[in-house]
Amino acid sequence: MRFGRYYFFKVKVPVQASIDKGEDGLLIAFYHLCTYLFMKKVALIPARYAATRFPGKLMQLLGSKTVIRHTYDNTVVTNIFDEVIVATDSDIIYNEIVSNGGKAVMSKKAHESGSDRIAEAVADMDVDIVVNVQGDEPFVQKEPLEKLLRIFAGEEGKNVQVASLMQVLKEQKFVEDPNYVKVVADRNMNALFFSRSVIPYPRNSNAGITYYEHIGVYAFRKQALVNFTNWPVTPLENAEKIECLRYLEYGVQIKMVVTNYMGVEIDTPEDLARAAELL
Repeated sequence: MRFGRYYFFKVKVPVQASIDKGEDGLLIAFYHLCTYLFMKKVALIPARYAATRFPGKLMQLLGSKTVIRHTYDNTVVTNIFDEVIVATDSDIIYNEIVSNGGKAVMSKKAHESGSDRIAEAVADMDVDIVVNVQGDEPFVQKEPLEKLLRIFAGEEGKNVQVASLMQVLKEQKFVEDPNYVKVVADRNMNALFFSRSVIPYPRNSNAGITYYEHIGVYAFRKQALVNFTNWPVTPLENAEKIECLRYLEYGVQIKMVVTNYMGVEIDTPEDLARAAELL
């Protein structure tokens, strides 16, 4: 049995259909293509003004624009979403987006996490896949977001409820930095654990471990996101302050996608300085 990658209408979608079955295989491929094309895909950018580690970071200037505008504009220009919306608790951030021609909504209440905030925003929306693009990811790019969305396509994709991105951490100082969330995955690329600690711990220094940073960009089926908001905060999530651990503690797999993104997540003033060097 072979697996093919089909191209229709200049849209690339991985279709896991047997092409040895002739017309049946092509029909299956076309069915999965249509399913993917007609899924409504929305990007939500949760944006809280009073960040714990770096208050007001989203309104910091990065070159000629604020961090949140870089994130919003770069998400829009990917041209892979039906809508891109900032969900915020701040009049300052709301006005920053709307006054520059963007779309934003005000959160109605305080939230434990960004996922809770965007769940409120999409509650009454007719949408299939919701992508959570963190507001402090100003260098978000099209290719990793496309890879993330394609996880939901095809026969295997129909079982995926949540997916996220990770990239290789090459510098030891970042591996040891608790501001960099590390992730380990199984052979099927499902996340095993997320931590601010060094995971795995190199008890065997000759094991040749590759460390991965979790990039805080998620994609959810809408119902999976709604389920998340109905669950109370879990012990591991509360200890690490990593919201996706709530999914793992409730037995929901998170499919991980490796990317060469290599951007900078703005968590500290030092990160902002590093980001400025990449402009």
